[in-house]
Amino acid sequence: MKYYLPLFLILMSLTSIKAQEEKNEITTYYLIRHAEKDRTDNSNKDPNLTEIGQNRAKNWSIVFESIPFDIIYSTNYNRTIQTAEPTANSKNLEIKYYNPRELYDEKFKFKTTGKTVLVVGHSNTTPQFVNKIIGEEKYADIDDLNNSNLYIVTIINGVKTAILLKIEY
Repeated sequence: MKYYLPLFLILMSLTSIKAQEEKNEITTYYLIRHAEKDRTDNSNKDPNLTEIGQNRAKNWSIVFESIPFDIIYSTNYNRTIQTAEPTANSKNLEIKYYNPRELYDEKFKFKTTGKTVLVVGHSNTTPQFVNKIIGEEKYADIDDLNNSNLYIVTIINGVKTAILLKIEY
């Protein structure tokens, strides 16, 4: 009988620690648009990156060097995959694909809660994705020649904050 009280106290303290960890759950999303794409063939719906775009993709991996990503997402297009690859390679992470028509749905939210996530998208889907996460229409589509936006969304205990940075290389 005397062993039950210490066991009970240990279980209660472990439950309290777990509740405290869950209480301070932090999710951080870094969202970028793909780097500069090849525009020489207007009929090509899936172009590769230009040399400038490849350099920008490498630069993103330097920008993200100290970020401990858990997951890296990209749409399944050459330009977004090529933008994500240098960062994914530097982190030894596999690129996961998301459907740009299904932004921040319950499945995505479940998989990423409590994680640090990079999402690579497009001039229209990236700001839409951010807006969906934060629950407001804060950001407009990105100008077609702008490849330098970095959106950072943090969710701490359900409180959402978003910031937009311009990262030139």
